[in-house]
Amino acid sequence: MLKITRFAKKYWYLMLMIFALLGVQAFCELSLPQYTANIVDVGIQYGGIENPIPDVIREESLNKLLMFVDENDREIVKTGYQLKDDGYHLDYDNLGNDKITRKEKFEELKDILLPAEISYTYATYADNTNSNQAMESNMGMAEGEMSDEMLEMMGEAIGISFVKSEYEAMGIDLEALQMDYVKSTGIKMLCLSMIGMVAAILVGYLASLLSARTGRDLRNKVFNKIISFSNAEIDNFSSASLITRCTNDIQQVQMVTMMLFRMVAYAPIMAVGGIVKVVNSNMYMAWIIAVAVAAIMMVVGVLMFIAMPKFKKMQELVDRLNLVTREMLTGIPVIRAFSKEKYEEKRFEGASKDLMKTQLFTNRVMTFMMPTMMLIMNGITVLIIWVGANGIDTGNIQVGDMMAFITYTMMIVMSFLMITMISVFLPRASVAADRIQEVLDTKEVIEESKEPVIDEEPKGLVEFDNVSFRYPNAKEDVLENISFTAKPGETTAIIGSTGCGKSTLVHLIPRLYDVTGGRITIDGIDIRDMKLHDVRDIIGFVPQKATLFSGTINSNIKYGADELSEDEVIEVAKVAQAMEFIETKPEKFESPIAQGGANVSGGQKQRLSIARAIAKNPKIYVFDDSFSALDYKTDTALRKALSERVKDAAVIIVAQRISTIKNAEKIIVLDEGKVAGIGTHKELLKTNEVYNQIAASQFSQEELEKERLGE
Repeated sequence: MLKITRFAKKYWYLMLMIFALLGVQAFCELSLPQYTANIVDVGIQYGGIENPIPDVIREESLNKLLMFVDENDREIVKTGYQLKDDGYHLDYDNLGNDKITRKEKFEELKDILLPAEISYTYATYADNTNSNQAMESNMGMAEGEMSDEMLEMMGEAIGISFVKSEYEAMGIDLEALQMDYVKSTGIKMLCLSMIGMVAAILVGYLASLLSARTGRDLRNKVFNKIISFSNAEIDNFSSASLITRCTNDIQQVQMVTMMLFRMVAYAPIMAVGGIVKVVNSNMYMAWIIAVAVAAIMMVVGVLMFIAMPKFKKMQELVDRLNLVTREMLTGIPVIRAFSKEKYEEKRFEGASKDLMKTQLFTNRVMTFMMPTMMLIMNGITVLIIWVGANGIDTGNIQVGDMMAFITYTMMIVMSFLMITMISVFLPRASVAADRIQEVLDTKEVIEESKEPVIDEEPKGLVEFDNVSFRYPNAKEDVLENISFTAKPGETTAIIGSTGCGKSTLVHLIPRLYDVTGGRITIDGIDIRDMKLHDVRDIIGFVPQKATLFSGTINSNIKYGADELSEDEVIEVAKVAQAMEFIETKPEKFESPIAQGGANVSGGQKQRLSIARAIAKNPKIYVFDDSFSALDYKTDTALRKALSERVKDAAVIIVAQRISTIKNAEKIIVLDEGKVAGIGTHKELLKTNEVYNQIAASQFSQEELEKERLGE
């Protein structure tokens, strides 16, 4: 529970309001059973007469009672009553100035008059039967044969009987008195119910507001954290798992947060309040509460012990299902091309069945909870009635008290039942909270400099100084001792066989990964000493896999430069050779782009990605094999237009085709993560064996000879 509520601590004021309203709601609900008991015991059984001493009494009757009162106490009685035209009236104002004193004085008066009423009743009974012995045998018992509760109840009953006969003798309408009491008590119950209802509605609203805000903040935190991740952290979690943590896991936490403050927080308030009410009203059956709570806790403990491990596994299976689904959706063309639909269906069905089996297991375990709880509740009700009936028979409790006790017991049991109901969701939400916290607690491999150096006028001079790189947990370096300089106004190309580390090399420039040896500088400043934002702000990066975002062509081009005008957007599109297909679309630049650019071809995606980088007008351009999907004509036209546009910027191109980079001022040849040669196209053809092998695979012998001769 604490794992989940820590996410909501920002909204402590909402929590306080909820707890205050829950207190009001609990007070109202806990007060109702006592009023019900009062209607039964006082309103029905005692005819609406609450006190065993009269509010008004005839003078002659008061004088008779005073005969049974000690001489020292008579003055207290006379002070408590005030003589009026129709008799002596209980003077509440004269009992005390404050509520506590008035209550104490009333109890003192009651302790004096009630024994007098009992003695008077005994004396009257004895006179009527003319036998003191008969009075003792019918109205009294040996004190050892009666409990204190029974003696007290009998005394109250005799006092109420005396008051009723006195009121009747004074001509007071007892039926009206009874109806007035029932009506006034009913109105109080109605008011309490209305207040409780309003409090419950407000609690529901505030709990929903709290959970919604918590979910929103949590999504923002997790999303911002993931945005700050390098490729290393993303690879560690996997994209599918991060998606689950951002969606399903946060949804679990949000739902349970609402339940915690709406139901679980209310349960202990009701349970404690119910126990206090029971203890204060009647201890005769209090042991039944302990039996009920012990039975419930035992059932919940057993079920949680069995189900908890499965809840943790369930979230992992959700990750697996998301992974398989994501791979299928993104790989549909390949699946169809290789006719592997049946295989993928089986793979998806396997992941789905594993999740289904785990869910069925947990659901089946939890299905035992409700019938077991109902059995406990009904068993407790029967036990209360059985014990209560014996208590009524022996005079230990009254009918109304037993009814109130049943209600309080059900409230207490229902409170624990609410906790057990939330326990179905709590373990899964607890696991989800841990998974979310794992993301938030992850320390980024790439850290911001505490005292960043600011390059106020960046020029774009990139220098690799003996750079080495090794992936996390790898046994050997992917790149080793790489040194070269990419100057502004020049094109630096990187070429090599597949898997030699070309893409990894350029990923180090915007710090998608950090070097593990050596350093990379921009304008002589180590990029680790600069702000990440500043480093990436001066770089226009075009990844190997062109990625577009849902929106329009215009929004994708202006992704890194919102202030671009329409004319500038058109100019950028012309440089990227994208106008050719944009003009064929009815909506031109406002044409929609589907998620991931699914509605445009690979070449069109690459051109739009290049246009997006150019629009940023950076000091350093990094093209990671970004021309591979272009035909030779478009490739040539794009490079020519690009060279005119980016004259003052450093251009770094990763390419597979020599034709794309042969005009570069500097070509770096990589072989197995090491620099195999640096030079121009002509120089490398003459001196570098690795470069010649690449050239031989792309040109005929005749073309290769012409290239060497510079024709």
